[in-house]
Amino acid sequence: MIPFKATDEQRNTYTRAIIRTWTTATPDQERRGRDWYVTAHELAVTIAAGDARKGAGVLAALSANKGWAENCRIAEKAFQEGKATGHVRDALTKADRIMAGTDPSTVLPMHLKTGHFYRCIAEPQNATSVVIDRHAHDIAVQEIYGQRDRGLSTQSRYDVLADCYRAAAQEIGELPSIIQAVTWVAHIER
Repeated sequence: MIPFKATDEQRNTYTRAIIRTWTTATPDQERRGRDWYVTAHELAVTIAAGDARKGAGVLAALSANKGWAENCRIAEKAFQEGKATGHVRDALTKADRIMAGTDPSTVLPMHLKTGHFYRCIAEPQNATSVVIDRHAHDIAVQEIYGQRDRGLSTQSRYDVLADCYRAAAQEIGELPSIIQAVTWVAHIER
């Protein structure tokens, strides 16, 4: 697990690992990563009858421990049926509240993965949000953790890695969300 307070050297190591993964992406992986949040945004608009924020909020609320295809399926079904199903109670409650009109930013944990996922889908050009999931973590620490706890529910650990993705983005000249998405695609297809 990464430390609560990473040193400058540790942060540099994580940032270099992210950049190395970026450089391994094939042109096709880079294209798909660049398109990822734009495509997710289009889906959010479609499933929520034109309301990108509502669609993104429900997708994010139902995302924990779900593959993207399943996440999309249960979010689309929630809008069709007017009630979320197929997930744990907390996620369903959040999705239902968002569908009922509550602002997603008051329902989702905006300082952690779900909140950042919502922002990246709702606003693909967001210049600060970055999704730190298990893959983003493993890319930065250069180790596959498998089922081990990564400690990403701790704000300080999340922020360390998010800052490293932002540093990599600044160095490369891209949005942090694009860096995360491209490296995610390259990493999972390795």
